[in-house]
Parts: sequence; structure tokens; C-alpha cells
Amino acid sequence: MGYATAELFLREGARVAITGRSREKGRRAVRSLRKHGEVIYIQGDVSIAADAKRMVSETVGQFGRVDILFNNAGIYVEKTAEDTTEEEWDRVMDINVKGTFLVSKYAIPHMKKKRSGVIVNNSSDAGLIGNRSCPAYCASKGAVTIMTKAMALDYAKYGIRVNSVNPGAIDTPMLVREAEASADPAEYLRRTDAESPIGRVGRPEEVARAVLFLASEESSFVTGAALSIDGGMTAQ
Repeated sequence: MGYATAELFLREGARVAITGRSREKGRRAVRSLRKHGEVIYIQGDVSIAADAKRMVSETVGQFGRVDILFNNAGIYVEKTAEDTTEEEWDRVMDINVKGTFLVSKYAIPHMKKKRSGVIVNNSSDAGLIGNRSCPAYCASKGAVTIMTKAMALDYAKYGIRVNSVNPGAIDTPMLVREAEASADPAEYLRRTDAESPIGRVGRPEEVARAVLFLASEESSFVTGAALSIDGGMTAQ
């Protein structure tokens, strides 16, 4: 989803900084994305305050400003409460919740200075309803959804809009890993498709288009929203 969003924003003329923990994956992404526009990679872990601050400062140093922040980093643990370790719980919370908080914390002052900006947080359908066998993930994404609304209220007076996208099952490497961890990967993917009212999982570019909408003037009166992109799952 992050790659698809970066590609779409580059096509729309934005200058883009992408971040992540893996230097090799980041450099590979930049090599692939460079044909679409100006893009840089900044290595770091969003759950570490010094890294989050540096990501923002290097972006501003390179581009002179930060107009849009897409908080997309996230991890998933598929275990029940009794099987989830304390370390797994903390890691999910650190990346999904604390990471979203930290990068926003350091980006917001730059947006306040120019009294404009957009933050889009990647939450989940699990941030709106409960899903089976992932209480840590559900708790983290519920926190992201409500944190989004709180931040929208705090910063509306500065011209900063804050919204979340709440995807359902999307065809990403994370979904593939979930399938491969199951007893029957092919059946897992078939069942995931069948569970969607639309009859299939989503595509990363469908999430990217929603992020673009929320970042654009087309959504100038939208803040504090949680936009479901889930094929109708949370409508049931």
C-alpha cells in the first residue's frame, strides 16, 4: 500500500520521501519509483523517537517542507490473547500506534508554521470492528482510528486535516504471509475472497486512490473521518 501510494503521488507531481527499516528494500523501491518523479529513501524505525524526528527533518531538509504525511507502517500478529506474548503485544503497539504518534508529532510543527497540511493514517477494518485471532492488531488499529479523530479536532484550527483509511483484506505481502502461515494457503486466500461482499480482496492501488483523495483539495471539508476501503466488510 505504501509503494502504490508513493507511485500514485509521484505520478500526480508530488515529491515523495519513503521510509522503512530495510535499507535494501528502500533503495530497491527508490530505483523502481524514480522514473515517476523525485523520490528519496530515509532509513529508520517509526517506533524510535530519534528516527521519527530524523525522518521528518531530512524530508524538510530535502524538500523544504512537508505538506502530506501518510502513516502507513504497520505489523500484524495472528494469535489469540492467551497465545500472544507480551513482547509481540508491545511490538504491535510500538509500530502501529506509537509510530503513528511519533511521526505525526514531529511533522505537525512544520505544518502549523504554514497553517496547512494533511495527515492520513493507515488504520484497518479491524480498527472499526473486532476480527478473530488478532486482539493486539485490533487494539492497535482501534487506537489509530480514535487517535485520528482526536488529532483532527486538535489541529483543525491550524488548517491541518487528519483522516484515516481503514482497509480490509488487501493483496499485499502481509496477506501472502498470513496465507503461508495457515494450514492451506490456497484455501486461506479463497476463503478471504469469499468473505468479502464484493467477492475479492482489495488492491493496493485502490487504497492509494483513497489516500490521494483525502490528501487533495477534493476532500477539503473532510477531517476526522475513517474511510472504509473493505469491499463492504464493515457494512455487514
